[in-house]
Amino acid sequence: MAKKSQIEREKKRQRLIEKYAQQREALKQAGDRLGLAKLPRNSSPTRRRNRCAITGRSRGYMRRFGLSRITFRELALRGEIPGIRKSSW
Repeated sequence: MAKKSQIEREKKRQRLIEKYAQQREALKQAGDRLGLAKLPRNSSPTRRRNRCAITGRSRGYMRRFGLSRITFRELALRGEIPGIRKSSW
């Protein structure tokens, strides 16, 4: 499980991204690079890191499910993810 501070930092980044989204888009349309540079760094969507919704793990993230590979496997084996079964051939 990820540190609580890492998870909270990502939440803060997400709030900043949402807060400055319209302002950032307007500056991009106007071509104002200096204006963009004056916005907070964490308001840029590229600084956001995908994290597992349950554990907060950042590596091994599966975008389709919003989970890390480890959490995904645990839930899939317990049958808690609809439509997912362990394959065998």
